[in-house]
Amino acid sequence: MDNNFSGEDNDNIDWDTEDELEIQEIPDATFSSCTNLRNVGHHTVSGHGEASSSSVPCQSKFIQQFIVMGFPEESIAKAIEQNGENEGLVLDALLTFKALEDSPEEQPSTSAQMEPSISSDDSSSQCNENVLDDVYEDDSWSSDSDNCMNSAKQTYLNDDNSSLSENENSLLFLANMGYPAEEASIAMERCGPEASFSELIDFMCAAQMAREEDVYLPEDEKPKLNSGGYKRKMYNELPVRKKQRAITDEEPIHLPRPMIGFGVPTESLPAIVQRTLPEQAIGPPFFYYENVALAPKGVWDTMSRFLYDVEPEFVDSKYFCATARKRGYIHNLPIEDRFPLLPLPPRTIHEAFPLTKKWWPSWDTRTKLNCLQTSIGSARLADRIRKAMKAMENFDGEPPLMVQKYVLDECRKWNLLWVGRNKASPLETDEFEMLMGFPRNHTRGGGISRTDRYKSLGNAFQVDTVAYHLSVLKDLYPNGINVLSLFSGIGGAEVALYRLGIPLNNVVSVEISEVNRNILRSWWEQTNQKGNLIDFNDIQQLNGDVLEQMIDSFGGFDLVIGGSPCNNLTGSNRVTRDGLEGKDSSLFYDYVRIVDLVKSIMSNRRV
Repeated sequence: MDNNFSGEDNDNIDWDTEDELEIQEIPDATFSSCTNLRNVGHHTVSGHGEASSSSVPCQSKFIQQFIVMGFPEESIAKAIEQNGENEGLVLDALLTFKALEDSPEEQPSTSAQMEPSISSDDSSSQCNENVLDDVYEDDSWSSDSDNCMNSAKQTYLNDDNSSLSENENSLLFLANMGYPAEEASIAMERCGPEASFSELIDFMCAAQMAREEDVYLPEDEKPKLNSGGYKRKMYNELPVRKKQRAITDEEPIHLPRPMIGFGVPTESLPAIVQRTLPEQAIGPPFFYYENVALAPKGVWDTMSRFLYDVEPEFVDSKYFCATARKRGYIHNLPIEDRFPLLPLPPRTIHEAFPLTKKWWPSWDTRTKLNCLQTSIGSARLADRIRKAMKAMENFDGEPPLMVQKYVLDECRKWNLLWVGRNKASPLETDEFEMLMGFPRNHTRGGGISRTDRYKSLGNAFQVDTVAYHLSVLKDLYPNGINVLSLFSGIGGAEVALYRLGIPLNNVVSVEISEVNRNILRSWWEQTNQKGNLIDFNDIQQLNGDVLEQMIDSFGGFDLVIGGSPCNNLTGSNRVTRDGLEGKDSSLFYDYVRIVDLVKSIMSNRRV
């Protein structure tokens, strides 16, 4: 769930992940269904990996940079044949060939370009934000295109690939057309095993077009699509129509630059920020709603309209901690006299992880991590990076720019840290907890798996950011607060209020995940809370009668807080990114329903 939508480059943050992973520029490639020769940049390599003599100078220049790394020419030719003249993919393939040679007991079922560097299940994540900022609904391909694709596919499958499975052949075919293997793999997963090549390419082209046309991305930062080859021809001929969305007549909400909302403790605003709340938003209870900032066009307009036309506050958590997290908040809280949690958390990578400084390469200019996801880089990826770096040890000074770019791209994408000589590693769960503002071991124990811990943390509030907004409640409720916590997750709101020193008298928590409910319950008991924690597993259980009973018992709610699922809002959901009409993200309307009910019931009690 990174492109710099906030337009800030001061911290040398790369916005290629998080919640904001761009589709990388796809190299030009041409595939012919009439021959087994592949065009590789400016020279041709035959199906046996032998370069034509007419292009020796250009070929030698490209191949030489891999030879000096110690790779055999035969492997280089094979990697070029599979990946074209794409330096990153060729290097990745060479490292995989080397790993397979070193470990003969492994079965080479796939090439490196076929291995997604993910160690947890993305499909179950609530809010794993990566690429795409819009979705297209594509019309059907012409029969001529289908015939051409089928012919190309059949030629490729018959070309020395009999030992590979159908899926592997399909992936190699798409890679040779110039599509990144990660995109091709996701397309195959999303479209299903029976999907045709035309459907897969249709899917990926729509994704690229959606990214290119994002209304929030500055023109000079939009990725350029390649201009040549068979793939480009089909891309231009592809009839697409953008999925129609209900967008209000008003000017759409745009993300601010910088993304500091109504203020952050570390940045000064050019003028005193003031706002006037709509009349219907004033009065108890306070409400606070959070979701991803980079939602499809029109989503924040709709959410604002349903929450009493309150202006959203967009904040990036990089101003509070060492990791980026772009979020929007709609609330009726006061904005004066806010204060941050103390002690202030570390705000740079080296402040957060001082031991990494010893091993940090000078050419890795990161000072902040990208948005933390529900999945992490794999051990295989870390090993490939180690091999790439080790191969460069014979060089005097820094590695070649090509190797630097490959390694740095992976480190940015997966938030890898340098933990030893040539050793890049994903974040551990306790490091994840620290960056998100949770106490150490908050998600540990009770039979919770490591994968579930990453998933729960990736979907949580960034505590320091939320606490800054909620800090205005400390003086208003010195004797404690009653909280209705919707979509509670692992209790980010509860932890924030507790760390602010606001007693939790009664907390009604609604959370569908049993893992998350257990984490919150465990924290509640370990911190010796004196109040009452009541949990529900289904938001539909909170109807008018139940809310009336609780309001009669507690005397009302002081705060209704939560963030509905963002499954259908984030870029990682390439199939059902349907905005607030999606199955999961439509739960936003339950948040609105409950806020309206609570306000109405409490208003009647006052009368």
